[in-house]
Parts: sequence; structure tokens; C-alpha cells
Amino acid sequence: MHASEMDTYVNLSKGKILVVEDEEDIAELITYNLAKYGYIIERVASGEEAMKRIDENAPDIILLDIMLPGLDGIEICKRLKQSSDVSHIPVVMLTARGEEADVVTGLEIGADDYITKPFSPRVLVARVKAILRRQSQGRTNDSDAISIGELSIHPGRHEVAFAGKRLSLTFTEFHVLFVLASRPGWVFTRAQIVDAVRGDGYPVTERSVDVHIVGLRKKLGVAGDFIETVRGVGYRYIVPGTR
Repeated sequence: MHASEMDTYVNLSKGKILVVEDEEDIAELITYNLAKYGYIIERVASGEEAMKRIDENAPDIILLDIMLPGLDGIEICKRLKQSSDVSHIPVVMLTARGEEADVVTGLEIGADDYITKPFSPRVLVARVKAILRRQSQGRTNDSDAISIGELSIHPGRHEVAFAGKRLSLTFTEFHVLFVLASRPGWVFTRAQIVDAVRGDGYPVTERSVDVHIVGLRKKLGVAGDFIETVRGVGYRYIVPGTR
């Protein structure tokens, strides 16, 4: 199947996915495996076209290659996460082996996940399903709202505020904080955090968890001090005044 620079594949829709990938074989593989599960797939081959399509019709999730002609994936992710209109859209980076520095950079600027090429189609589908499921649950369920001191977390509205000031968190940062704050004082291992955020069977990358924690601490400001590192184990959220 030959494709132009931008193709749309439609089935019984479970969500809209923008695939930003200039290697046609990989783009075809992604399209085939996701379209058969009922997702709307829109494909573009350049960063400039991706920004245009996102502005015109925002997707539910973006699969973004790091190495692109012209505007690369890192710069695209940075621009998206700095925009209040689209910063909530989950971004999954597609990266070749050996690009660890780029992966860390992507996570630091707000990417929610990454997949290393070559990848298993089953892993790809599982990652996409998990992220969209979490996003959907966050939009519809506000019964588990959390309030700890001056920190408030509202899953249904996907909002976090501290001392009355609303904070802008990525999809993954939000859920990592929600997991920790759901059981104040409880120590979560990195594996438990990843499983809680993305589901069982996700290949744990300790570095990625640490990067998200660093990002959270920066955005939370003084409240970031309540996320405590337990050496050799993981992390916990300390209730203010209980230390």
C-alpha cells in the first residue's frame, strides 16, 4: 500500500491518532496494526505538517518520531507541551536504539512515553490502549479527588492545584502524582508506579520514572519537597507536618 505524505485510515473509531513518521515502512506498520483495532489514523511525514494538522484538528494521542526532516520530534514536543491548548495530548516518542539522550530530553520536556525501534506491534497497541484508557478514565471519574494540605488533585478535570494555583502537568506527571498522593506516606517502587500509570507488563525504565519525578518537583515548587526519595526502594508523598 502506497501512501502520500498524509493519509487518513478510518475504521470504527476508538480514538484519533496522529502518526508523525517519515519512514514509510514504519508508518505503514503502525497504521496497519492500530487501524485494525478501530482507531482513526492520520499520517504525516514532517514536523511542519504535524504542527499544521494538530492546530486544525487535535488528535487524542500523538506518535512522534524523534528524527524528522526539518522540525524534529524534540522541538515539536517542546512546542506542544508549552501550549495550553494542546499540552494535555499524550505524546509517545518513537526512537531508534542508541538515542537514550534524546529519550531523556523528550521525557524532560513533557513526552509521556517512548517506544524503541524496532518494536513489537503488540507492544505498540498495548501502550496506545493503556494511555487512551487512562486519559478516558481521568476525564470521566472525579470521585477519587484528593486533597492533602494545600494540594488538590481532580482526576475528572485532570487538574492539580497547590495553594490555589493551578499547575500544568503532562499526562504522565499527573498520574504519577495521583498514584503517590493516593496513599500518603506509602512507599511505591518504580515498578509499582509504572504499573499503576500504564498497566501491568510495561517494561520498567527506572530512568524515565526518575525524570518524571524531577519534572514534578520543579512544577510543584515548595510542594515538591513532599515527594520523598526512599533510597533503594522508590518514592512516597509525605503529608505536610508529619515528618
